[in-house]
Amino acid sequence: MGQTYDRIDGRLRAFIEAQPVFFTATAPLAGDGTVNLSPKGLKGSFAVLDELTVAYLDFAGSNAETIAHLRENGRITLMWCAFDGPPNIVRVHGHGEPVFRDDPRRPGLMRHFPDLDPAPHGLRAIIVVTATLIRDTCGYAVPFMTYDADRPLHGSRFARENDESLDAYFHKKEHIATSIDGLPGLPLPLPPLPRDA
Repeated sequence: MGQTYDRIDGRLRAFIEAQPVFFTATAPLAGDGTVNLSPKGLKGSFAVLDELTVAYLDFAGSNAETIAHLRENGRITLMWCAFDGPPNIVRVHGHGEPVFRDDPRRPGLMRHFPDLDPAPHGLRAIIVVTATLIRDTCGYAVPFMTYDADRPLHGSRFARENDESLDAYFHKKEHIATSIDGLPGLPLPLPPLPRDA
């Protein structure tokens, strides 16, 4: 039923790139640590960089569990489900790394997101994932659902923030600089985006 792939290309890549939402799962090394599962969306915020590497933009939110787990151990799984068309689930298991706003690799990585502003509102990091295992499964139990549009709320909410106010927002949140389990999360103070971004 399921199949393992050597690379992300062809039909597999087309399927991944066509999905309007995907999910990320990470966990700390501690056996009693909090497993995190997050939905990701926003059109244009995901990119296939090459046959074994993908990336997505990590935006402002109420916590930074994914970043904290990746900083500790790098383990991550991404999952896409077919909510229309033939049933399918694709998982990319791999090693992830947060590339922060002041990282010299950031401008080059941002070129993979041409449909977005080069300095999107609320951008915290770019998560780069190198695949170690790529599999699909049937997805027979995944329901049919329709995609209408992205919610405009995130963009409109964080369009009001500049680097200074965004940093203040992050400082007020309990689980941004430190994860639920006490791991280092988003490095603060938030570095400003370069002006040539």
